[in-house]
Amino acid sequence: MKRIGILLTALLTATVAVGKVYKVTSPNKKLVATVSDDKGLTLSLSCGQDVLMAPSPIGLTLSNQTVVGKKISKERKSNINQTISAPFYRQSKFSVKANQTELTLNDGFTLVVRAYDEGIAYRFTTTRRGETIIKNETAQYAFAKTDTAWLSYTTNREKPFAMAFQALYDETPLDKAQALPAFLPVSVQTQSGVKVTLLEAELKSYPGMFVQAGAADSAGTLSALFAPYPKRMDYYRWRGMSYVAETEDYIAKTTGARAYPWRIFAITEEDRQMPVNNLVYALSEPNRIGDTSWIRPGKVAWDWWNDWNLKGVPFKAGINNDTYRYYIDFAAKNNIAYVVLDEGWYDSSKGDIMNPIKDIDLQALINYGRSKGVDIVLWTVFNVLDEHLEEACKKYAGMGAKGFKVDFLDRDDQTATEMAYRIAEVAARHKLFLDYHGYYKPTGMNRTYPNILNYESVFGMEEVKWGNIKNDMPRYDVTFPFIRMMAGQVDFTPGAMRNGTRKNWSMSYDMPVSMGTRCHQLACYIVHDTPFTMLADAPTAYENEQPCVDFITTIPDFFDRTIVPQGKVGKYIVTAREKAGEWFVAGQTNWDARTVRLPLDFLQEGKSYTMTLFRDGINADHNAEDYTVERQVVTSASILYIQLASGGGFAMSIR
Repeated sequence: MKRIGILLTALLTATVAVGKVYKVTSPNKKLVATVSDDKGLTLSLSCGQDVLMAPSPIGLTLSNQTVVGKKISKERKSNINQTISAPFYRQSKFSVKANQTELTLNDGFTLVVRAYDEGIAYRFTTTRRGETIIKNETAQYAFAKTDTAWLSYTTNREKPFAMAFQALYDETPLDKAQALPAFLPVSVQTQSGVKVTLLEAELKSYPGMFVQAGAADSAGTLSALFAPYPKRMDYYRWRGMSYVAETEDYIAKTTGARAYPWRIFAITEEDRQMPVNNLVYALSEPNRIGDTSWIRPGKVAWDWWNDWNLKGVPFKAGINNDTYRYYIDFAAKNNIAYVVLDEGWYDSSKGDIMNPIKDIDLQALINYGRSKGVDIVLWTVFNVLDEHLEEACKKYAGMGAKGFKVDFLDRDDQTATEMAYRIAEVAARHKLFLDYHGYYKPTGMNRTYPNILNYESVFGMEEVKWGNIKNDMPRYDVTFPFIRMMAGQVDFTPGAMRNGTRKNWSMSYDMPVSMGTRCHQLACYIVHDTPFTMLADAPTAYENEQPCVDFITTIPDFFDRTIVPQGKVGKYIVTAREKAGEWFVAGQTNWDARTVRLPLDFLQEGKSYTMTLFRDGINADHNAEDYTVERQVVTSASILYIQLASGGGFAMSIR
């Protein structure tokens, strides 16, 4: 390990000796970004005495073959010191400090580099007038070939940029990684044990970044790839969903002065720092919509995961008013704010968003829900909504709907990212909130448009409907909060009341079963950043599980403060969140049973609290639905020992 560090340091020293270098150091003096213009633009990263990333080529190539970044002509330094208000986020506000340098490049471009205590970020900006076409962006991040990476590969080998951004993580040494594009976030554990997580922010009018591990002669390198600019679109017959039928030979096309997306290296020495890293939010454009008081996060009763599978009711369950009135009654009884009408309320085969099917009297449902204190959210496809955007938002907001669950974008080229911004802006104008499902990873749009409450880009609960036990959901469940959740909220859709152990889990589409215990499911509502959270199971499945429902519905939808007291990627996680002096704490494990030793030293000293704890039952290793509830008085001096079954979890409130 030391030898590798010495070799990389020597490489850096050699670079310094030949070309001019520009260093940016974090406020705590620990992180350093080094930029050189010797033989082209390169960036390297270090933490203390350890080189995390060796000098790595970065830059832009324009359509006329001009290479941006050949030489640096000027440097301007500054400092960043911000307190950021963060509505509906993992904490209500936070502060960040950074040191910044702006390096003037050729052809009207500038490289901006910031060093925070939490990581390094860079972006290109331009003052050019007229049209600028970006042929390609270079980013060849040089890690050591034996560094371990967590990569989510594309699921479409033929068209790698067209897929749902839902995949398990391949935990692998970089020299053993598959030669496939992987979508961000991607984490790399360096030889020193420090993790570097690749993210991006302010992805506006530009394609998202993928990375691909290098060939044998460049093992350890993660090279950036970008979806080409769409030249011609076409439609799938089902759902009226558009897709890219033909592409240009460039990645981006814009006009006038602009800033390009931030490239972020979140740097963490402990795994527990990862889920609470705020750089994506901090580096995103501030609120564009002004007042957010009309936006109401909340729990939502969901139909699709449970396949409208009610029992013991005097009507035919399905996509009809009787079924949705039942969902509304369930929501009202349990103080659940919303019911979502998922696919089927309009004829999706025709993309006919402006007309509900004959079995749905939408205005009657909205009025019935309103009389019960429950609001309606409508599912739709991204391009279908976009093609009727002003008309649909005006109509359904006027009827009293509160938002859209927007699905099946399944790409992140420039025109896709422009669509996401366009929908957010028009929806906000009509006071509609959004759940971006079937969507690329978050890039901070929820700061710019706080009416975006959730994003998918996660291998969520829907995967058990058609999945395989080899998917190992419990392991994924204690991996993605450390990596994917760095980018932002997750629409994981938890709440299964049918739960399976590793031995007895089985796949079912219309009566799905979660992998892991009941308490593993309850923990999702605290472990996940998710201000708009589904109760995925059927109302009639919850009716015999009232203690679980009562616990879920008393968990706040957003918090004043979030900490992760302990955890390790792929092993387990413990998350604690505070709202108005009350704490909600949860933990999850992979298929390994374990005992968590949990000091409650985050509580206020000198105060006594009443704790209500849901923990795996003594027989949860055989029957994953077994749990027990305990209540006791605790203080900041209390230490809990909590046994987690295989695939288990716990969840508690401390008031």
